[in-house]
Amino acid sequence: MMHRARKRFGQNFLQDSGVIYSIVAAINPSSNMYLMEIGPGLGALTKPLLSNLDRLDLLEIDRDLVAYWNQENLPGLNVIEGDALQFDFLAWAKARPPQSSLCKVVGNLPYNISSPLLFHLVSAAHVIDEQVFMLQAEVVERMVSKAGGSEFSRLSVMLQARYEMELILEVPPEAFDPQPKVNSAVVRMIPRQDFNLNSEQWRALEKVVAAAFSQRRKMLRTNLSAFADRLALSESELKARAQDIPVERYMEWAKILAT
Repeated sequence: MMHRARKRFGQNFLQDSGVIYSIVAAINPSSNMYLMEIGPGLGALTKPLLSNLDRLDLLEIDRDLVAYWNQENLPGLNVIEGDALQFDFLAWAKARPPQSSLCKVVGNLPYNISSPLLFHLVSAAHVIDEQVFMLQAEVVERMVSKAGGSEFSRLSVMLQARYEMELILEVPPEAFDPQPKVNSAVVRMIPRQDFNLNSEQWRALEKVVAAAFSQRRKMLRTNLSAFADRLALSESELKARAQDIPVERYMEWAKILAT
């Protein structure tokens, strides 16, 4: 198929066979797995995945690519036209057949929507067993960074509160056509088994983390002044900056604020 990558959809098509093999191996597809690929593009991952699956759902926003995949008429392939940022992943995951072993969402995500999409998927984390995504390397570095590191950010805290994450592969620009101007990386995200925040506590976590990181160079004495009385911050915490506080402490604060 001749398809020109569309800038507005953030399309860069993976073409390096070694990288493709490594990503498929990381996903480890099996016949009874319930799996969705976001943004299949020209099928670099799609066809290798489908060869190991009974069923594969594709979510694609580009109408030309939707038409292409429908015309392919491959057994077990279910094409869904839609915007991943609006898609109901919770309903999709709950619809998985009872015989399915694992529910996974994978894809080479458009870098221009990666962060909002990751937050959108959080609402379905309790029914999705695993996510494997290729993203801009800089974003993955923030996702997996630990407290105290220069890359530790609001994104780090919010995603690490909900998932165990692992950087599993670094991917150079030459692996794509057209080549992006940035390096890429593949991350595995598995929902934490010990996650115990209710919806009110999660909203409190969003607020306190946003406030803490609102001015990265300022101390928490300034950034968390609105919450200081209720949180009873220690002197060392008042002098600390947002990136110095571990994820678990932010979760403790969220529980206090939600009571």
